[in-house]
Amino acid sequence: MASDQSFVDYVAEQVGLGERLTHKRMFGEYALYLDGKVVGFVCDNSLFVKPTPAATALAPQLPLRPPYPGAKDYPVADELLDEPPVLQRLLHQTAEALPPPKPKKPKAPPKPRASRT
Repeated sequence: MASDQSFVDYVAEQVGLGERLTHKRMFGEYALYLDGKVVGFVCDNSLFVKPTPAATALAPQLPLRPPYPGAKDYPVADELLDEPPVLQRLLHQTAEALPPPKPKKPKAPPKPRASRT
């Protein structure tokens, strides 16, 4: 079941990080980015946070399950949507625990076409 854009908007509103928290649609679900780092996913209208020591330390009570078939278990942070300061701290510390995103390679210029005369 694909997630609804309205749920993603609700998550962003609850977290309260403004333009620092962005999302990208992927295969009917969404990746959440904080300052360019993937910190979680919205899958089946649930909020999954990347498993890091921050998640274990700040929210050890969160249930674990895979966000999509074949994935490892991620903490499910739905219950923290009612506690924005805790969720915000969790996402900040998750981002801090992750390496910076790899720079994207520049696109190669298109190859010239051979003219047909």
